[in-house]
Amino acid sequence: MVAPDTYHVSPEPMLMIADLHGALALCLHDEGRGIGGLLHLRFMGGTGRPSDVTDNTLSSVLVVLDRFKRAVLGNAARADEVQARILAHALPPTDAGEPSASLVDLIRADLADGKIACGTQTTRRTEALRVCFQPFEGRVWICGPNDLRAAPRAHRSAG
Repeated sequence: MVAPDTYHVSPEPMLMIADLHGALALCLHDEGRGIGGLLHLRFMGGTGRPSDVTDNTLSSVLVVLDRFKRAVLGNAARADEVQARILAHALPPTDAGEPSASLVDLIRADLADGKIACGTQTTRRTEALRVCFQPFEGRVWICGPNDLRAAPRAHRSAG
């Protein structure tokens, strides 16, 4: 289980799981090196909804994101061998306005700067969302609540 505001990286055939509630999971896989990782970040503000990205948020997220990318990609990854996917959970929208730039947008822009294409999917519901990721193969999916039973323990790399 990858806890909020941490990440795990592994070259092993294992299953990483993150329970998202007002949070996102960035799954990054370097096919050339056969390594992948999952970064689990909560949306700021504690509302369970995407919030505006402030300067403080920006600097702290970019530091963690940079460490995570280096752990997965090393120093010389080829962008054509890298797969990235963001799965996010947010509570249903309210009458309040949505932010113009969210954490998902920030991460996508950072990856685009490195020429890494990134697909995104945001699910809006009250129930949490469980994301499963196999870092060795780069396979990511939304899984059911009972899938944790078969999950090997994740090795803590950093966070």
